[in-house]
Amino acid sequence: MALAAAMVALALAAAGLVLVLADVATTSAEPQNGAQQAGSPPAKGASESKKGPSLGRTLATANPLYRTGRLADVNCAPGDLPAGSMTAYRRFLTRVTNCLNKAWGAQFRKARLPFTKPRLRIITAKVRTPCGTWNTGADGVYCSTDRTMYLMISKDQLRNPFPLGITRLIAHEYGHHVQQVSGIWNYYWTARSVAGKAKRLQLSRNSELQAECFSSVFMSTMKGTELVTDADWAYTVDWFRKNGAKGWPQNDHGKGPTQAAWMTRGFNRGTPGACNTWSATARNTL
Repeated sequence: MALAAAMVALALAAAGLVLVLADVATTSAEPQNGAQQAGSPPAKGASESKKGPSLGRTLATANPLYRTGRLADVNCAPGDLPAGSMTAYRRFLTRVTNCLNKAWGAQFRKARLPFTKPRLRIITAKVRTPCGTWNTGADGVYCSTDRTMYLMISKDQLRNPFPLGITRLIAHEYGHHVQQVSGIWNYYWTARSVAGKAKRLQLSRNSELQAECFSSVFMSTMKGTELVTDADWAYTVDWFRKNGAKGWPQNDHGKGPTQAAWMTRGFNRGTPGACNTWSATARNTL
């Protein structure tokens, strides 16, 4: 895709990324199909409550996924995404999700961890999810309560599709699912429940930066293809560097250069182990 088209698509989506946690609602912006990322605490009886916070932290800082090497290349080729076709959009998103299922499913098998696929629900109007009401301007949500990725396709997205951008977005939401089913979020929610404001923001940055890094790891498996050209990827990373933190006054997602750094790290290394934000120094997750 030409850079001009990518620039239009990125600008169109700058209106809406909403993070919804159990007790926080913060509105902000992210490029191409900005997402509402939603989570909820692990259900009672989850592994964290049984095994204690010490093991829970280990699942975040030393998760078996980190030792599985490069993410499986499943030869993902979701096809074209022509403008104006909802059918094409649904087909594209379903194919990308199938690729993510195959790639991460293989990685979980290498880690000898149980794996379940997330659900994908494509919508054209706001819905209420088990994680709460749909927020104005949001394009998508991963709800950990029902382990579903909700993606809303707007008229603007139909008119100006950016295949790399929507793939990056759904891979980011899938990254939150990886955190959920691998046990990483068990530690996240337990730690949040006893943390002060500054620590809670740090935990949020760890989670969001890791999901973005996981997304970039997946994108690296398609490096050099028509979907992920060098020029489009470089432009996208640079957009995040300059604009990724706009609209996040609490700095709960990381500064633009920090987001770009974790994107670059994940893309260049191509391994889940490159995305261990939970062991990173505080200055590398600001």
